[in-house]
Amino acid sequence: MVTRAHDSESADFVIVGGGSAGCVLADRLSANGLYRVVLIEAGGAGRHPSFHIPVGYVWNRTHPRGNWLYRTDPQPGTRFRQISWPRGKVLGGSSAINGLLYIRGQAEDYDDWRALGNPGWGWSDLLPYFIRAEDQQRGADPFHGIGGPLAVSDPSLRHPLSAALIDAAEQAGLPRTDDFNGSRADGAGYFQQTVRHGRRYSTAVAYLRRARRRKNLRIITDAHVTALSFEGRRVVGLRFLRQGHEEEIRAGREVILSAGAIGSPQILQLSGIGPAEILSGHGIAIRSNLRGVGANLQDHYIVDLKYRVRHAVTVNQQSRWPRLGWEIARYLFGGRGLLSASAAQVNLVAASGIDGLRPDIQFHYMPATLDPRSNELERQPGITLGPCQLRPESRGSITIASPDPLRPPSIRPNYLDAERDRATLVRALGLGRAIAAQPALAPFLVDETSPGSGIVSDDDLLEFARESGRTLYHPAGTCKMGRGAEAVVDARLRVHGIGGLRVVDASIMPILVSGNTNAPVIAIAERAADLILADASAA
Repeated sequence: MVTRAHDSESADFVIVGGGSAGCVLADRLSANGLYRVVLIEAGGAGRHPSFHIPVGYVWNRTHPRGNWLYRTDPQPGTRFRQISWPRGKVLGGSSAINGLLYIRGQAEDYDDWRALGNPGWGWSDLLPYFIRAEDQQRGADPFHGIGGPLAVSDPSLRHPLSAALIDAAEQAGLPRTDDFNGSRADGAGYFQQTVRHGRRYSTAVAYLRRARRRKNLRIITDAHVTALSFEGRRVVGLRFLRQGHEEEIRAGREVILSAGAIGSPQILQLSGIGPAEILSGHGIAIRSNLRGVGANLQDHYIVDLKYRVRHAVTVNQQSRWPRLGWEIARYLFGGRGLLSASAAQVNLVAASGIDGLRPDIQFHYMPATLDPRSNELERQPGITLGPCQLRPESRGSITIASPDPLRPPSIRPNYLDAERDRATLVRALGLGRAIAAQPALAPFLVDETSPGSGIVSDDDLLEFARESGRTLYHPAGTCKMGRGAEAVVDARLRVHGIGGLRVVDASIMPILVSGNTNAPVIAIAERAADLILADASAA
């Protein structure tokens, strides 16, 4: 293989991964014009229309044009199934293929981070970055901002069954909530979404669109990073594959890994940073025996309750001709309707009681049902109510499966390993059924199709969860921020014991947030940019 230096040869900052965090960093670090920044993305530029139409996630979750298409190792807790783990491989990363839901999590999540020895990462520290990033359709208030890069909007599509579900949740004891990102994070209400005028606001749209014309920013796509380059214990650049060649680029100040909870630990391990027994087993020279690299993997595991309905047209019918033709017209001429929809319409957040009064269950609701065999929309009208446990105690791992950088790593999420996870999810399924049994939904529901009325006992519900659950696409924690044996980065996101190297993405979360992860990752990157610039100016 031919090795050549990239024609730009060097930059001040080299960012690996043009996803939810990487695009933010590329914009913020290049904004003052003082530093040369290079952003390296393994995927393409994301010009296909499916990356910009909100409902494009339906196609891109299984299509290789912008998706790593990872699969987990078979795990005993999920009956040895290989579970699909879509992750973005395109500018914008997973924010270009996700369900567009804007949720920050709970204030306690970030206060827990700070309590674990991470000063500057409490809720009061992060809130200004959420506000700075945001262009909130509803306007500014103490929790929200306007004028930021990221468009946050109310859904244009509100289905009658969604309104009935919120009524049913209220009848079951949940308060109505019109803002899950304000003073309280529990209750029943509509998700906000990262959409404006019918267009998806990935970080590539929100941040790179304004940054890419700067002369001090270079974006390199279709470039697969293979390893970091060192001088002693300092990272001074990296190598990557592009168009059949291995190229090199040097970083005068820092390399910043923003390749996500899977990609960042994989690159570290391939470069000799990680558990010694894993690296030596693959013949990789050990530069730093950081045992936490790839450990502490957390994810939200969702299990779907499905119901057949009547007296309503659901997405199952709207997605077929001739109704689909009407929906296409609505989108083309007004940016509204089915094609502008996020992956879930209604958010329900409640407390199981196992974790006291703190909410630990989230439901994603959609007026649609998928055939579990084909993963395609069913023909008969239906709704899906999917609960997950917000703060799983189970921990998994990411480890390289080979020294070959093109081979996917081994992903072991270890779902439902912890007893509390199992108990909470069983209670969540019971709460979902209780909501479905409320009077507000009685005119619409015909029967429960999954798991079905024959599944009653807690043991049977747990078995159903093991056999049918899936990822909610929120992997995190594999380059843990903090102190101690499993910590990988410090509170300034610098890799312990290695100079010139940081990690900025969901992998640094010591504990998974209680909600969807895109908004928190953007806030992490906003704060990280300030830390990086402050350190650069002080050097």
